[in-house]
Amino acid sequence: QLQLVQSGGGLVQSGGSLRLSCAASGFTLSYYAIGWFRQAPGKEREVLGCISSNDDSTYYTDSVKGRFTISRNSAKNTVYLQMNGLKPEDTAIYYCAAEISNNWSLFLDDYDYWGQGTQVTVSS
Repeated sequence: QLQLVQSGGGLVQSGGSLRLSCAASGFTLSYYAIGWFRQAPGKEREVLGCISSNDDSTYYTDSVKGRFTISRNSAKNTVYLQMNGLKPEDTAIYYCAAEISNNWSLFLDDYDYWGQGTQVTVSS
């Protein structure tokens, strides 16, 4: 069964850090571009950042640039989202997604597989 399994997340105080993991099962993640997204209550799902499959180049949206970092560990078939300097407005459900492509996409519909989502709550 092809799936992405997320772990990490939880409750953290403002200014704290968390690391989310996104592990692939049944396929090799290094062939896929990966996107990280989040959805806050009452809001649409938004892209946070992406990593390509060919050269691991990354993109970050302005709201997380300089605070969040996406990395890939091919040996573990896992992609990570390191989140530093968390703010209460970062509270949301976070999702990873995989697209069979060399380059990343900002569009949700381009992604083939989605993780189950994980809750991140930042207290003030």
